[in-house]
Formats: sequence, C-alpha cells, structure tokens
Amino acid sequence: MQLSELATAEIVERIRGPGLAIRTGPFCFRVVSRFESVARAVQEMYAEYPLAADGDFADFTVELQPGAGIRRWFRRQVRFRWEGMYPFEPLPAEQAYPLLEWALNWCIAGYGHQFLMLHAAVIERAGKALIMPAPPGSGKSTLCAALIHRGWRLLSDELALISPEDRLISPLGRPVSLKNRSLEVIRQFVPGVVLTAATRDTAKGTVAHMRVPTDQVRALGVRAPAAWVVFPRYQAGMPATLVPRSKADSMFELGRNAFNYTLMGLTGFEVLADVVSACDCYDFSYGDLDEAVDVFARLADGASA
Repeated sequence: MQLSELATAEIVERIRGPGLAIRTGPFCFRVVSRFESVARAVQEMYAEYPLAADGDFADFTVELQPGAGIRRWFRRQVRFRWEGMYPFEPLPAEQAYPLLEWALNWCIAGYGHQFLMLHAAVIERAGKALIMPAPPGSGKSTLCAALIHRGWRLLSDELALISPEDRLISPLGRPVSLKNRSLEVIRQFVPGVVLTAATRDTAKGTVAHMRVPTDQVRALGVRAPAAWVVFPRYQAGMPATLVPRSKADSMFELGRNAFNYTLMGLTGFEVLADVVSACDCYDFSYGDLDEAVDVFARLADGASA
C-alpha cells in the first residue's frame, strides 16, 4: 500500500496517533507528530512510497513534539524525541518538517552500521552509480537535483549506503534537501518541480525539500555498483571542467567523509578500497547546470569529458 492511497484525514490521524510507518530503501521509519505542517509535507513528499503494515517493525520512530512549558503556545517550538531522549535543542515550530528530515539523517548515520556510510550524494545511470562527496556549499545537492531530472536516478542526496558483503549501494531515495539560491535555480531548471514551502532562518538558511520523481521511488529496491567518484565544486561563471584525481587521494578524502569508517575497522578499509579501485575518480568544477549535465552524460556514455 502506498501513502497516496490514504485520505488526508487518515494521514493526519495516524501521524497524530500511533504514527505513520513509511518504507524508504532499506529502512522503515515511523513519524509521530501533532504538527499539521509535518503531515502536509509528508503527504506531499512521500505520496508514492510504500507503507509498512500494521505491526511491522520500524527501524526508527521519529517523534516531533511541541515545545515544553510556555513554548507550546508562545514563540512555539518543536522538539525531536527518540528512544526517550531529546538529542537536539528545540527549534522554532516553523522548522518542524526540516527537523524531521535532519533527524532521519541523524538516525541512519548514527545507527545504520550494516552499511559503510559516506556523506555523499549518489546517482545512477545504466546500472552504474556515481558518488559525489562534498562539503556544504559545494553545489552537490543542486547538481544532484538537476541530474535526476536529466537521465540519472537518485539513490541519495546525503548518504551513500555501501554493503560490506557485495559492495553494492542501496538507494535511500528520500526528498532532496535544497537551500538558499539553489531553490530558484532548480525551479528554473526543472519547470513544475514539487518543493515544500520554504522554511527561512534555519541554521542552513532558507531550506526546502524536493519530491523525488515517481519512477525513481518505484526503483528503490534496485541497488548499483559504484563506477565513478566525482568531487564537485560550484564556481560561478566558470566552465564545466572534469579533471582526473588519484585514487589514493580520493580514498583518503572519502574516508574523511565517512560516518563509520573507523568504527568498521579493517572491514571499512577493505570496502572503501574495493569501491575506489572499481571507480574512475575526478574533480569537477562547474558554473552552469546545462554544461554540467552534458559532461555527466558524456562521462556515463564513456566519451571523453
């Protein structure tokens, strides 16, 4: 059963009550919240995702509660509760839905140790995955959002989930997080794109989330081996440039971008070494999305970029 099969009133009732359990890639998460904005955004962003059956196990239960004391009514706040704990400081109530997405990332990064996890976007084309690790502000999510509307499939815009058993990457496929100027850039690049209402004055600036194309949601069970590692960097006004990068340096940087590389010990080293050995590695700078899309298409097609 998909979320879109539920009426709005039932979605709100479930989220306000026992919770709404949604499957996304290898994880199932249950959302519990009394904030109407959360119910609206979940319905909009996760309409085509499968729901867990009543009684099914959920990997993570994410509770978004009203602020304590006077903050329930005056300058209202939202708190994230997990396993009886409040790991984050309260935020303004207007940030409830972004907090849900951030909390889910926190849960997976902290406890999804069946995978080697990298802080990176991952996209796929013709059965091969491309890993894009990058720090905030590098243009990673903007580039990812553009590419999945130009022939690539989204695996994740935040977390590369690599299996230690077979080195395949599992799709997570949750909404793509965009912020500040990227919001208008993607609206112009993808006419008709579905975004949540913008939330202003967060720690990341103005943020919104982009709905994943339906056909890509339906392919969340399809894993892929990594074939490329590309370190992107946005530079206004600069031509798109793809430059080979050494595998040794790429592996070092990927290790720095991993959430649990050291925790996994020798296994983490061997998994990362195998992934990098199987990949072509590059530095990529760009100032125009159309040029970037063309370079990535030629890369995937095996032409000189």
